[in-house]
Amino acid sequence: MRTNENRPDYRRESRHRLEHARCFAARGAHVYATARSPAGAKELRALVADQEGRIEVLAYEAVDPEAPARLKAALGDTPLDLLLANAGAGGGKNQSFGSVDVDDVLQLIRINALAPLKLVEALADNVARSQRKLIAFQSSLMGSVGDNSSGGHYAYRLSKAALNMIAKGVANELRPRGVIAVALHPGWVRTRMGGISAPVFVDECVAGQQRLLDSLTAADSGRFFNYDGKELPW
Repeated sequence: MRTNENRPDYRRESRHRLEHARCFAARGAHVYATARSPAGAKELRALVADQEGRIEVLAYEAVDPEAPARLKAALGDTPLDLLLANAGAGGGKNQSFGSVDVDDVLQLIRINALAPLKLVEALADNVARSQRKLIAFQSSLMGSVGDNSSGGHYAYRLSKAALNMIAKGVANELRPRGVIAVALHPGWVRTRMGGISAPVFVDECVAGQQRLLDSLTAADSGRFFNYDGKELPW
Protein backbone atom coordinates (compact mmCIF):
# COMPACT_ATOMS: atom_id res chain seq x y z
CA MET A 1 0.00 0.00 0.00
CA ARG A 2 1.08 3.57 -0.49
CA THR A 3 2.32 5.53 2.47
CA ASN A 4 1.88 9.16 3.44
CA GLU A 5 2.36 11.20 6.60
CA ASN A 6 -1.13 10.43 7.88
CA ARG A 7 -1.07 6.66 7.51
CA PRO A 8 1.01 3.83 8.92
CA ASP A 9 3.65 2.17 6.75
CA TYR A 10 1.86 -0.86 5.31
CA ARG A 11 4.69 -2.04 3.04
CA ARG A 12 5.02 -5.81 3.10
CA GLU A 13 8.35 -7.54 3.59
CA SER A 14 8.33 -8.81 0.01
CA ARG A 15 11.97 -9.89 -0.25
CA HIS A 16 11.51 -12.17 2.74
CA ARG A 17 8.42 -13.81 1.26
CA LEU A 18 10.04 -14.14 -2.15
CA GLU A 19 13.03 -15.95 -0.67
CA HIS A 20 10.79 -18.37 1.22
CA ALA A 21 8.89 -19.10 -2.01
CA ARG A 22 12.12 -19.55 -3.98
CA CYS A 23 13.70 -21.87 -1.43
CA PHE A 24 10.63 -24.05 -0.94
CA ALA A 25 10.13 -24.35 -4.71
CA ALA A 26 13.81 -25.24 -5.16
CA ARG A 27 13.30 -28.02 -2.61
CA GLY A 28 10.53 -29.46 -4.77
CA ALA A 29 7.48 -28.12 -2.95
CA HIS A 30 4.46 -26.71 -4.75
CA VAL A 31 4.16 -23.17 -3.42
CA TYR A 32 0.98 -21.09 -3.31
CA ALA A 33 2.23 -17.52 -3.10
CA THR A 34 -0.13 -14.61 -2.56
CA ALA A 35 0.02 -11.03 -3.78
CA ARG A 36 -2.28 -8.03 -3.49
CA SER A 37 -2.20 -7.70 -7.27
CA PRO A 38 -0.70 -10.78 -8.96
CA ALA A 39 -0.49 -9.01 -12.32
CA GLY A 40 1.60 -6.22 -10.83
CA ALA A 41 3.92 -8.40 -8.73
CA LYS A 42 6.88 -8.27 -11.13
CA GLU A 43 9.47 -9.95 -8.91
CA LEU A 44 7.09 -12.73 -8.00
CA ARG A 45 6.10 -13.29 -11.63
CA ALA A 46 9.78 -13.52 -12.58
CA LEU A 47 10.28 -16.09 -9.84
CA VAL A 48 7.28 -18.07 -11.09
CA ALA A 49 8.77 -18.19 -14.58
CA ASP A 50 12.12 -19.33 -13.18
CA GLN A 51 10.65 -22.14 -11.08
CA GLU A 52 8.88 -23.99 -13.92
CA GLY A 53 5.40 -24.43 -12.50
CA ARG A 54 6.31 -25.00 -8.85
CA ILE A 55 4.87 -21.63 -7.74
CA GLU A 56 1.23 -20.63 -8.18
CA VAL A 57 0.18 -17.05 -7.45
CA LEU A 58 -3.16 -16.23 -5.85
CA ALA A 59 -4.71 -12.86 -5.01
CA TYR A 60 -4.86 -11.91 -1.32
CA GLU A 61 -5.07 -8.53 0.41
CA ALA A 62 -4.62 -8.71 4.18
CA VAL A 63 -6.73 -5.62 4.90
CA ASP A 64 -9.74 -7.00 2.98
CA PRO A 65 -12.02 -8.96 5.37
CA GLU A 66 -13.40 -11.01 2.44
CA ALA A 67 -9.95 -12.05 1.18
CA PRO A 68 -9.60 -15.24 3.29
CA ALA A 69 -12.88 -16.63 1.96
CA ARG A 70 -11.82 -15.94 -1.63
CA LEU A 71 -8.48 -17.61 -1.03
CA LYS A 72 -10.24 -20.62 0.46
CA ALA A 73 -12.50 -20.81 -2.60
CA ALA A 74 -9.47 -20.72 -4.88
CA LEU A 75 -7.69 -23.49 -2.97
CA GLY A 76 -10.72 -25.68 -2.36
CA ASP A 77 -9.73 -28.75 -0.33
CA THR A 78 -6.05 -28.64 -1.30
CA PRO A 79 -3.92 -29.89 1.63
CA LEU A 80 -1.38 -27.34 2.90
CA ASP A 81 1.65 -28.75 4.71
CA LEU A 82 2.66 -25.26 5.84
CA LEU A 83 0.60 -22.10 6.15
CA LEU A 84 3.03 -19.20 6.61
CA ALA A 85 1.20 -16.03 7.66
CA ASN A 86 3.89 -13.55 6.69
CA ALA A 87 2.24 -10.27 5.63
CA GLY A 88 2.86 -7.42 8.04
CA ALA A 89 3.11 -3.68 8.52
CA GLY A 90 5.42 -1.48 10.54
CA GLY A 91 3.13 1.29 11.70
CA GLY A 92 3.09 5.07 11.57
CA LYS A 93 5.18 7.69 13.32
CA ASN A 94 2.87 8.31 16.28
CA GLN A 95 3.86 5.35 18.47
CA SER A 96 5.62 7.12 21.35
CA PHE A 97 4.17 7.55 24.83
CA GLY A 98 2.08 10.72 24.87
CA SER A 99 1.45 10.78 21.13
CA VAL A 100 -0.03 7.38 20.29
CA ASP A 101 -2.53 7.55 17.42
CA VAL A 102 -5.42 5.24 18.29
CA ASP A 103 -6.53 4.77 14.68
CA ASP A 104 -3.00 3.76 13.68
CA VAL A 105 -2.88 1.22 16.49
CA LEU A 106 -6.23 -0.30 15.61
CA GLN A 107 -5.39 -0.51 11.91
CA LEU A 108 -2.07 -2.18 12.68
CA ILE A 109 -3.79 -4.73 14.91
CA ARG A 110 -6.22 -5.46 12.08
CA ILE A 111 -3.33 -6.12 9.68
CA ASN A 112 -0.74 -7.79 11.90
CA ALA A 113 -3.01 -9.80 14.18
CA LEU A 114 -6.62 -10.13 13.04
CA ALA A 115 -5.81 -10.71 9.35
CA PRO A 116 -3.58 -13.74 10.13
CA LEU A 117 -6.23 -15.09 12.49
CA LYS A 118 -8.97 -14.87 9.86
CA LEU A 119 -6.62 -16.43 7.29
CA VAL A 120 -5.95 -19.39 9.58
CA GLU A 121 -9.65 -19.76 10.37
CA ALA A 122 -10.36 -20.00 6.64
CA LEU A 123 -7.56 -22.50 5.86
CA ALA A 124 -7.35 -24.60 9.04
CA ASP A 125 -9.07 -27.55 7.35
CA ASN A 126 -6.54 -27.45 4.49
CA VAL A 127 -3.67 -27.61 6.97
CA ALA A 128 -5.29 -30.39 8.99
CA ARG A 129 -5.67 -32.49 5.81
CA SER A 130 -1.95 -32.37 5.07
CA GLN A 131 0.88 -34.60 6.24
CA ARG A 132 3.02 -31.93 7.93
CA LYS A 133 0.23 -29.81 9.48
CA LEU A 134 2.22 -26.62 10.20
CA ILE A 135 1.07 -23.05 10.81
CA ALA A 136 3.74 -20.37 11.30
CA PHE A 137 2.89 -16.79 12.27
CA GLN A 138 5.61 -14.30 11.35
CA SER A 139 5.74 -12.25 14.54
CA SER A 140 8.45 -10.12 16.14
CA LEU A 141 10.43 -9.93 19.36
CA MET A 142 8.91 -6.46 19.63
CA GLY A 143 5.71 -8.24 20.65
CA SER A 144 7.38 -9.98 23.59
CA VAL A 145 6.29 -8.72 27.01
CA GLY A 146 9.21 -10.50 28.65
CA ASP A 147 11.77 -8.85 26.36
CA ASN A 148 10.38 -5.29 26.50
CA SER A 149 12.96 -3.23 28.38
CA SER A 150 12.59 0.07 26.53
CA GLY A 151 8.91 0.88 25.95
CA GLY A 152 7.94 2.87 22.87
CA HIS A 153 6.73 1.60 19.49
CA TYR A 154 3.29 1.07 21.00
CA ALA A 155 1.33 0.36 17.84
CA TYR A 156 3.75 -2.24 16.50
CA ARG A 157 4.35 -3.84 19.90
CA LEU A 158 0.62 -4.12 20.59
CA SER A 159 -0.10 -5.67 17.20
CA LYS A 160 2.65 -8.27 17.53
CA ALA A 161 1.76 -9.06 21.14
CA ALA A 162 -1.79 -9.67 19.93
CA LEU A 163 -0.44 -11.92 17.18
CA ASN A 164 1.57 -13.90 19.73
CA MET A 165 -1.58 -14.47 21.78
CA ILE A 166 -3.35 -15.61 18.62
CA ALA A 167 -0.53 -18.06 17.83
CA LYS A 168 -0.80 -19.54 21.32
CA GLY A 169 -4.58 -19.76 21.09
CA VAL A 170 -4.54 -21.38 17.65
CA ALA A 171 -1.99 -23.93 18.88
CA ASN A 172 -4.38 -24.90 21.67
CA GLU A 173 -7.44 -24.93 19.42
CA LEU A 174 -5.90 -27.09 16.70
CA ARG A 175 -3.70 -29.41 18.78
CA PRO A 176 -6.43 -32.12 18.84
CA ARG A 177 -6.28 -32.18 15.03
CA GLY A 178 -2.52 -32.73 15.03
CA VAL A 179 -1.72 -29.18 13.85
CA ILE A 180 1.50 -27.50 15.02
CA ALA A 181 1.28 -23.71 15.35
CA VAL A 182 4.21 -21.45 16.27
CA ALA A 183 5.19 -17.79 16.30
CA LEU A 184 8.44 -16.79 14.59
CA HIS A 185 10.79 -13.83 15.01
CA PRO A 186 12.75 -13.27 11.79
CA GLY A 187 15.38 -11.09 13.43
CA TRP A 188 16.19 -7.60 12.22
CA VAL A 189 16.27 -8.40 8.52
CA ARG A 190 17.40 -6.33 5.53
CA THR A 191 13.98 -5.87 3.94
CA ARG A 192 12.08 -2.74 2.95
CA MET A 193 10.80 -2.61 6.50
CA GLY A 194 14.09 -3.47 8.22
CA GLY A 195 16.28 -1.18 6.14
CA ILE A 196 19.84 -1.54 4.87
CA SER A 197 21.41 -1.32 8.34
CA ALA A 198 19.74 -4.51 9.57
CA PRO A 199 22.33 -7.16 10.56
CA VAL A 200 20.46 -10.26 9.30
CA PHE A 201 20.42 -10.99 5.58
CA VAL A 202 17.23 -12.32 4.00
CA ASP A 203 18.77 -15.61 2.86
CA GLU A 204 20.23 -16.19 6.34
CA CYS A 205 16.85 -15.63 7.98
CA VAL A 206 14.93 -17.80 5.53
CA ALA A 207 17.43 -20.66 5.69
CA GLY A 208 17.25 -20.62 9.48
CA GLN A 209 13.47 -20.50 9.55
CA GLN A 210 13.15 -23.35 7.09
CA ARG A 211 15.53 -25.52 9.12
CA LEU A 212 13.42 -24.73 12.18
CA LEU A 213 10.16 -25.52 10.40
CA ASP A 214 11.58 -28.84 9.22
CA SER A 215 12.45 -29.80 12.79
CA LEU A 216 9.20 -28.89 14.56
CA THR A 217 7.25 -31.58 16.40
CA ALA A 218 3.97 -31.58 18.31
CA ALA A 219 5.89 -30.70 21.48
CA ASP A 220 6.86 -27.35 19.90
CA SER A 221 3.33 -26.20 19.21
CA GLY A 222 2.43 -22.96 20.96
CA ARG A 223 6.04 -21.76 21.28
CA PHE A 224 7.86 -18.63 20.06
CA PHE A 225 11.14 -19.03 18.15
CA ASN A 226 13.94 -16.89 16.77
CA TYR A 227 14.95 -17.57 13.16
CA ASP A 228 17.95 -19.57 14.41
CA GLY A 229 15.78 -21.92 16.50
CA LYS A 230 16.29 -20.27 19.88
CA GLU A 231 13.11 -20.14 21.97
CA LEU A 232 11.98 -16.62 22.90
CA PRO A 233 10.02 -15.29 25.90
CA TRP A 234 6.38 -14.38 25.46
